[in-house]
Amino acid sequence: MRVSGKEDAMALVQRVQNICLKPNQEWEVIAGESTPTADLLKNYALPLAGAKAVAEFIGNSFVRPVGFSIASLLVAGVVMLGISVGATYAVALIIDALAPKFGAEKGVAQGLKVAVYSATPVWVVGILGIIPSLGALVWLAMLYSLYLLYLGLQRLMKCPAEKALAYTAAVAGCWLGIMIVASMVVGGIAAAGMVASGTLPLR
Repeated sequence: MRVSGKEDAMALVQRVQNICLKPNQEWEVIAGESTPTADLLKNYALPLAGAKAVAEFIGNSFVRPVGFSIASLLVAGVVMLGISVGATYAVALIIDALAPKFGAEKGVAQGLKVAVYSATPVWVVGILGIIPSLGALVWLAMLYSLYLLYLGLQRLMKCPAEKALAYTAAVAGCWLGIMIVASMVVGGIAAAGMVASGTLPLR
């Protein structure tokens, strides 16, 4: 699925709606697609993760200030965006590597589609996170992403149903570990920026 204009942007929105509202049918459609890796990351993952990063920057800077300088938050946001997209590709490699252990078929291309589209709810709700009262929805989005992952591993990686839950848990655990480390890195960058600017003195 290419996204290069108004019509393709509408297609992106449609894909987001479909994967969130009717995942069973949409995974079947996705399974038959042959989207190049670069296109999937650049035209789907990056716009959604980027919108989430912008929303978080605005929220942390103006709506509910967290005490860091705007420059620090901007740098941290850019780094987090890169890590988020990179982590999605790393998860695709993990999905591929773990496939034989759970009776699934190997395939990085299919694994990437599972990783990217499963992350959709988290990215979308992250955009809404600019509104403090909606922040709690992130936890629901994470749970729904796990459900999408569970379905995607069965549809695209051909994982047997009786092993899909364990496969999902293994991939989710790795994904969580990656994002925890990423958050620590980003937090360190923000804090370092505060120290450099003199707004957070060393003790």
